[in-house]
Amino acid sequence: MHEKLPSRVRQAPDSIDTGGSRSDAAVLGEEHLRFVLVEPTHCGNIGAAARAIRAMGFRGLSVIAPRDPAYRASAEAVALAANALPVLQDSQSHPTIIEALDGVTLAVAMTGYAREFGPPHRPLREAALQAAGWLREGRGPVAFVFGTERTGLTNRDVLRCHLSCAIPADARLGSLNLAQAVQVTAYEMRCALASPEGVPSSVPSGGAPVEMLERLFAALEQALTAVGFHDPRQPKRSMTRLRSLFARAGLSVSEAELLLGICAAIVEPKRLRAGRKKGDTPLSRDSGRGAGGEGDR
Repeated sequence: MHEKLPSRVRQAPDSIDTGGSRSDAAVLGEEHLRFVLVEPTHCGNIGAAARAIRAMGFRGLSVIAPRDPAYRASAEAVALAANALPVLQDSQSHPTIIEALDGVTLAVAMTGYAREFGPPHRPLREAALQAAGWLREGRGPVAFVFGTERTGLTNRDVLRCHLSCAIPADARLGSLNLAQAVQVTAYEMRCALASPEGVPSSVPSGGAPVEMLERLFAALEQALTAVGFHDPRQPKRSMTRLRSLFARAGLSVSEAELLLGICAAIVEPKRLRAGRKKGDTPLSRDSGRGAGGEGDR
């Protein structure tokens, strides 16, 4: 357990006072916004990311399969977290991206370029305005997802998100340090939440959480295999194209449930399911299996 910090903490020696203040929008972001780091290799980057998001008024930090599982106790992470040590200590650690995005209804993949068959791609400022509008409308938690330091996000992880976005930078040297990218993103979210401007109308209209969409893709793969359309041994790009299609459509919870029911009926007709407990189907028993995806990188 860490000690509770006073409301006005002493600045770290290398700090510049931002002169910030809290608002209702900041509280909204603090409670419903996550920054997700996928397989970070340097503990210092995790600590610096914690400081970056706390300086902008946020607290939600999730870490997926870090190289050092004991990163919270790392001297480098603790030093770079500075006064944001509670964010570092309270960060959530998960084995996979699906667990990290549990309950998230708008996931934004941070990637420098639009991926083939990937979700809609936006500049960061536009994506931040969309995310702020999503939060104001009470449509569920938002997460910004960052890849590992050397290679960024895999295609598979980008496809699991509803949007992707990039930080505009000089094309000759457009790569940012992980913690720097988190800082820029957190700043844009703070500005977007404080902005009275309208939100672009191209926000996905769905709201189906990431884990529900993953269950749908697993069910869809099983159903398409059952009818002979999809061959898991030679998958080609059918499932990737379908992920792209549904990302553009922005499925709601009820739409995803409808498609899950259709897939269940394809795999096992109703007459064969008669008398079985509700929800006990081959799809529900296999729901933990992720849907196949092509082109991992």
